[in-house]
Amino acid sequence: MNALRRLLRSGPGVFGLIVVTAILGTALLSLFWTPFDPRATDVTARWLPPAWPHLLGTDLTGRDILSLIMAGSRTTVLVAAGAGVVATLIGLALGALGALTARWVRETVAVLVDILIAFPVLIIAMLISTVNGGSLWVVVWAVGIGFGVNVARVTRPELRRVQHSDFVLAGRASGLSPLQNLLQHLLPNIAPVFIVQLSWAMATAVLAEAGLSYLGFGASVVDPSWGILLADLQRYIQIHPLSVVWPGLAITITVLAFNLLGDALRDATDPTLRADAHPRPRTASAPAHVPGMTA
Repeated sequence: MNALRRLLRSGPGVFGLIVVTAILGTALLSLFWTPFDPRATDVTARWLPPAWPHLLGTDLTGRDILSLIMAGSRTTVLVAAGAGVVATLIGLALGALGALTARWVRETVAVLVDILIAFPVLIIAMLISTVNGGSLWVVVWAVGIGFGVNVARVTRPELRRVQHSDFVLAGRASGLSPLQNLLQHLLPNIAPVFIVQLSWAMATAVLAEAGLSYLGFGASVVDPSWGILLADLQRYIQIHPLSVVWPGLAITITVLAFNLLGDALRDATDPTLRADAHPRPRTASAPAHVPGMTA
């Protein structure tokens, strides 16, 4: 509860929390309702300006842009959550192997992480998509693996730093297994660093999906996606520039919200950054009188 109160006192954190919650709510709502069918076309309603009932206007085929953005939020939530789960599992597994095992295992994991981190995530996703065809799951796995390696690179030294702490040694002496010690003592103490890495992974997943779908390597054309919508509308940017603003703004605000929320959660959970973790400075006081001493 203390962490939640500290989060709610952060302006950027509250903004990020509101936006992320709104996106999740919009994705759930779009499963049951949108103002118009996002796949329905109407050639008599092409390029309508923002007005009632098309609040954000329509596109070349008469589709309602607001409905398309609402439906596309499902793809955003799916990719962000999926990539976050994959990055968490891979990052924690590699980080634990690279910090808590025998020396030869640690060195092998360190070399493996250094090799994998040299490959750009988007290039890997494009290569996999070329072989297997465009798919959201390709984006999820590519971004998850790519950022899982980044998570491992950050969590490995943090785990090594914490593993010799008194409370970890006490847990080991009390009979806790390595897995129990990891879950009960090690992971909670590296949570602030891990939260930031996870928020970056989810924000990058949103950008990667939009970029790959824009280039034709991500979601299929039958799946609603902000990247596909942006690719469709940007061809007419000189004629109808306002229509391109909406999907671009949705992507920008979403990525910003994930980053701001991750930073705020880090500040709220990191004991070294808490205002109440630092002792208050002592006020100056008159020196104590020592018997037998005179001024």
